[in-house]
Amino acid sequence: MTETQAPEDDEISLLDLLQVVVDNLRLLVLGPLAAGLLALGITFAIAPTFTATTKFMPPQQQQSAAASMLQSLGALGGLAGAATGIKNPSDQYVAFMKSRSIQDALVDRFKLMDRYEAKFKESARKELDGNVLIASGKDGLITIDASDKQPEFAAQLANAYVEELHTLLGRLAVTEAQQRRLFFEKQLNHTKNSLIKAEQALKTSGVNSNVLKTNPTAAVEALARLKASITAQEIKLASMRGYLTESAPDFKQAQTELAAMRAQMARAEQADPAAQAGSSDYVTKFRDFKYFETLFELFAKQFEMARIDESREGAVIQVVDVAVPPELKAKPKKALIAMLTTLATGFALLLFVFIRQALRGAAQSPDTAEKLAGLHQAWRTALGK
Repeated sequence: MTETQAPEDDEISLLDLLQVVVDNLRLLVLGPLAAGLLALGITFAIAPTFTATTKFMPPQQQQSAAASMLQSLGALGGLAGAATGIKNPSDQYVAFMKSRSIQDALVDRFKLMDRYEAKFKESARKELDGNVLIASGKDGLITIDASDKQPEFAAQLANAYVEELHTLLGRLAVTEAQQRRLFFEKQLNHTKNSLIKAEQALKTSGVNSNVLKTNPTAAVEALARLKASITAQEIKLASMRGYLTESAPDFKQAQTELAAMRAQMARAEQADPAAQAGSSDYVTKFRDFKYFETLFELFAKQFEMARIDESREGAVIQVVDVAVPPELKAKPKKALIAMLTTLATGFALLLFVFIRQALRGAAQSPDTAEKLAGLHQAWRTALGK
């Protein structure tokens, strides 16, 4: 008897639920339709938003010709070794465009504080960040979606991001060639100042017969060049410590080369006639002059190579799709809003009628009615009524 009674209870329960739906059919049908139509009418009062899109390919960080030639230069082979590439360049350029520097430039350029009616620049930046979506895809392209009430301004804003990024990259060293160029530019300027001072000191020194016998052009110049090579090798070791351990074969080889250069320098100083003579101010200053002159030549060559590589790979932003004023609005999506509102209202009303029916059924039980009355009284007491 128990096994046959359960299905009957389930059938009655399902029929009760169906009866509740039928009893409230007009509310469950007309209510969602009215809410959907109301939402559709409201969307017509909302100003449409247009989205303009631009796509571009960020600068590619590739192995340059100068980077491979550095290995054959010995003393200067590791000067730019620490300037490694970025694992994911696209994410870096996305971060650049979301930086405060570019956002402030756009706020000032388009007077966004007045356009967005913002009292503070921080508020204008937040409004701008909410209206612009920047993302990098798996295809390596970066997409900029700019939204605004005016389609022309949306296109201008999207294209302005690319322009401001180009301006920012002009003062940043991002690629491997740019980092090498910046490094050698600093070294070149520092060495140039030292060379000028050495040349001025050489002009103020006296020349006598003992100095002329030492033949500084042959003996001292070779010693100065060797000293410059030692300095360059020491700079190489210092840069290699940033990305190699002391047990690495390349690091040990560089140390061996430095030790050999120092030993050669010691032998050359012992055989230097100027050192044996005692003190020749001219020879010392001439040696310093040739030392900085050699460094200047080495850095100048590397600086020119870095500039050539920078002009080849450079911070070239290749725009795939230029943003144009959109013809169709992006939002509000009237049909989608009306449909979602209809479904949400229908679900809410269905839940309402089931709860109302359950409360009505529970009120017919004396125990449940008493509990509901007590709950109602407690609620009125809590509200102070």
